[in-house]
Amino acid sequence: MAAESGRVVREEQEELPASGAVTHIHHTHTRSQSHIQFHPLTHTTQWQAPRTLAHTRSHSHTHFTSHTQSQKFGCRLTHSLSAMTKGERGAQGSTGKLIKPNEPLFPKAPQQTELGQKLSLCSKLCFAIGGAPKEVAASATAFFLQIYLLDIAQINAFQASMVLFTGKTWGAVTDPVVGFFITKSRWTKIGRLMPWMVGCTPFLVVSYFYLWFVPPFISGRFIWYLGFYCLYQTLITCFHVPYSALTMFLSTDQKERDSATAYRMTMEVLGTLVGAAIQGQIVASAHTLKHCPPHNMSAGYLGNSTGAEIVKSLVRSEDYLSHSKEVYMIAAGVVGGVFLVCTVVMFLGVKERDDPYAPKTEKQIPFHKGFFLVMRHGPYLTLTAAFLFITVAIQLVQSNFVLFCTYAADLRDHFQNIVLTILVSAVISIPLWQWFLQRFGKKTAAFCGITWIMPFTLMLVFIPNVVVAYVVAVSSGLSVAASLLLPWSMLPDVVDDFRLVNPYSKGHEAIFYSFYVFFTKFAAGISLGVSTLCLEFAGYDTGACKQPAPVVYTLKLLIGAAPVAFIVTGLLILLFYPISEDVRLRNKVCLDELRKQSISSRTVEDLSNV
Repeated sequence: MAAESGRVVREEQEELPASGAVTHIHHTHTRSQSHIQFHPLTHTTQWQAPRTLAHTRSHSHTHFTSHTQSQKFGCRLTHSLSAMTKGERGAQGSTGKLIKPNEPLFPKAPQQTELGQKLSLCSKLCFAIGGAPKEVAASATAFFLQIYLLDIAQINAFQASMVLFTGKTWGAVTDPVVGFFITKSRWTKIGRLMPWMVGCTPFLVVSYFYLWFVPPFISGRFIWYLGFYCLYQTLITCFHVPYSALTMFLSTDQKERDSATAYRMTMEVLGTLVGAAIQGQIVASAHTLKHCPPHNMSAGYLGNSTGAEIVKSLVRSEDYLSHSKEVYMIAAGVVGGVFLVCTVVMFLGVKERDDPYAPKTEKQIPFHKGFFLVMRHGPYLTLTAAFLFITVAIQLVQSNFVLFCTYAADLRDHFQNIVLTILVSAVISIPLWQWFLQRFGKKTAAFCGITWIMPFTLMLVFIPNVVVAYVVAVSSGLSVAASLLLPWSMLPDVVDDFRLVNPYSKGHEAIFYSFYVFFTKFAAGISLGVSTLCLEFAGYDTGACKQPAPVVYTLKLLIGAAPVAFIVTGLLILLFYPISEDVRLRNKVCLDELRKQSISSRTVEDLSNV
């Protein structure tokens, strides 16, 4: 009997290398449909014949042949332990080597391959805190960099538009480059993504500080700000791309990832709030009317004053400008300190875990092939295009809001408090939207949340008073929260869908996240540069206390009509997003089966080695 059992195991060991101890997946991907078929394995590889999963796409929609019941899922695999029991007995008889009782027959899977990894509250908080400093800095630059370049650094509007557009474009270009190098990175003791974030943080803080420093020379200030803004965008990309992709390596459970994303978005909106509070409250004194004489101090009005009045006003303006430079540097130092502290907290509290959804293979798919696979994935293109337009709309409102309050709505004494009201409303509404997307679905949440901002921005344009401004701020916070939470909550679902269609193409998460950031940054850079150029063509007067009527009209268009047009376009594209809640849940079940199959295949390989 022992000899017969040994013969069974020897046959198993001969067949395992031939079959690779993994399932053979036949993948055919055409424009109209994609199929993933799991062929049956022999009894000696411990898997019974599984059924066939058909993953079909037609007319930008995803359909599955499986039903919602677990026994009807096409990717449902059955696991037989009886063959392995026989193999264990045969191994003792055929090889003549007894396995020690204290040595496990199946090596324990490492922590990074555990299925359904539950995240602790501490891990979620540390992960969320890691994203806060990026938003603190982004909030400060989004709300105040444009007016800082125009009124404090005092470069003209055309140069300011070139700094903003070139910096944003450069940051967009660096996203896929960083994504490429991340895909080539090897796993280290602290993970594959964490070294990028930790390594770039000190240099990022230095570049951010000098972005808000006014050099003593005047003629080269344009080059100074252009250089440091591009450097800052490069380093923030080295931090943001791996941090965004880290979501896929926290857990294989979609609910856990969604929960971590909700924590992240709450903390990022809170970071935006902190950034606006720090920057707004510290530099508020730099944008008051205390330094302005009764009339406008632009060149066109100097002829109406005596020489003594002009000299006195100029001296007062120089003192005030020096004070403005100092408060901006103080704010930059505080934001840099927040960046360092939050990065350390994330490093100590977050652990990367590899996802074993694909069979173990030594062959790595080249970056360019992975890029073309990603760019041909319909749900990714639809999601990216939709939120590209929505992000442009939010960016237009965010970057021109301080200028609008200062020159078009006569709310210069309230703008910092209005900004804080928007962000407090956004922080409070993040849990609301998290509940809403779980109850009604992510696509429905996106439509309900983002359309909310349109009537209120138009209301502020036509009724620019303090009461309306605060009402609009509270309402707009709801849409800001939705626009921040939804894309980062939907993107992991797109990656899961791609993994199911391309089970042997692993390690392209950074491509998804880097190119999503690339497209949104590039579009935001174009819109920001064009909006600043519009102010230049309208006759923006740098350093003036009052702007001409065409500038006021342009600011109203940039706050009202333009964002509404972009939002409507984005929502029309989002109508074609194919991943419904049904599809998302079916993808989850099928990926869980792939993970179990992959882990069991590796276990069989380990047993054959024993």
